[in-house]
Amino acid sequence: MNTPIEGNCFKYSDNIDTDVIIPARYLNTSDEKELASHCLEDLDNDFVKEVKKGDIIVAGENFGCGSSREHAPIAIKAAGISVVIAKSFARIFFRNSINIGLPILEHPTLTDECDKGDRIFVDLKCGIVKNLTKNKEYKCAAFPEEINKLIQSGGLIEYTKHKLGVK
Repeated sequence: MNTPIEGNCFKYSDNIDTDVIIPARYLNTSDEKELASHCLEDLDNDFVKEVKKGDIIVAGENFGCGSSREHAPIAIKAAGISVVIAKSFARIFFRNSINIGLPILEHPTLTDECDKGDRIFVDLKCGIVKNLTKNKEYKCAAFPEEINKLIQSGGLIEYTKHKLGVK
């Protein structure tokens, strides 16, 4: 994803688990729109009403802990979230996010210094995050070029198809 991202911040605390991101009662579907319509509903009833395409989730430590379900990052991406920035991620959530083409970044203090509704700018290629509302800039570790290509392709399946020349 070489195009910078800009969106409004949705802020959450530590240990947001996959059961909160997409409750188990909705795991009987793989329809992305259906999953998105229930994203974070047990934590933030207004999320699906307020989120707009391009918005950003900022969270504390251990985001995406719990089960290894891919439904969680799929629901977040399908809801319109363009990137998740957290202090840290559960490793399986981190990998699942990359696999489905949802960019995620880690930063140790950004969460503490932003509020819901802040306007956030992200340049994934450079690893630069700016809180435009508070006029603060942060440096995150940028992904290697191949991971950027994977995310830009829309995830591992599309990336692999492209690499293999499959349409």
